[in-house]
Amino acid sequence: MEATELLKKVRKIEIKTRGLSQELFSGEYHTAFKGRGMSFSEVREYQVGDEIRAIDWNVTARFNHPYVKVFEEERELTVMLLVDVSASENFGTKKQFKQDMITELCAVLAFSAIQNNDKIGVIFFSDIIEKFIPPKKGKAHILHIIRELIQFKPKSTRTNITQALRYFTNVIKKKSIAFLISDFMDAGFYDAMKIAAKKHDLVALRIYDKREKELPEMGLVKFKDAETGKIIWLDTSSKTVRNHYYAAAREREQMIKDVFMRSGVDTASISTDESYIGPLTNLFKSRAK
Repeated sequence: MEATELLKKVRKIEIKTRGLSQELFSGEYHTAFKGRGMSFSEVREYQVGDEIRAIDWNVTARFNHPYVKVFEEERELTVMLLVDVSASENFGTKKQFKQDMITELCAVLAFSAIQNNDKIGVIFFSDIIEKFIPPKKGKAHILHIIRELIQFKPKSTRTNITQALRYFTNVIKKKSIAFLISDFMDAGFYDAMKIAAKKHDLVALRIYDKREKELPEMGLVKFKDAETGKIIWLDTSSKTVRNHYYAAAREREQMIKDVFMRSGVDTASISTDESYIGPLTNLFKSRAK
């Protein structure tokens, strides 16, 4: 991609997602993802209704008048984006490819993070760790992340969520907020997800396309698995074939939901033919309750 074209794409995504994060998500993000704890801020004169336990007895004795300690939330957090860049993300039959939606989602979350003075970092993964961008603050850092999301070319086509979660828990030592963004076309990642969710505040954002759930009647169709390259022909005019496809998709979806629930992670599912604003807003609101 030429530099001018890349800059245009970066600018377009910046304008759209920064506006959304300011208008819709910044307050809800702040409420949904709490800081590490409370730190001492100042003392002020005691007022009716203040906690007796908050009285600063040293200052009170010095001025012969009750004063209380005021604390404020330690807001600074580390936010990590674990981004699936395997070949199955280059799929979409409606508005956009999964990868396009993932890029916008990451940008919105990144701008929401820096508006709340949080650091943001990224792990790109397939069945290997493709790239690690350490957590930092600042607009320049976010624009670097967006550029990488647009132009990054993975070495592998396959997916290994377990590998990504293990790397994440090893490289990020302090508790962080982590968004695992994937279509979850993988299995066997329960143990790694449970361990990561115990150490960090892990949120799973599942991106899917409706054609992965239902097969339209289109006659004999050639399908290629983006990750393995395997090609099969399906007679979509056959009701038996369509029902089998639907049942397999339902079974996979239920398996993923069970893993999320048993791991104790918050989740949101977003289709490529819908806006991510609603699911993301609902996720933030549900966490704030």
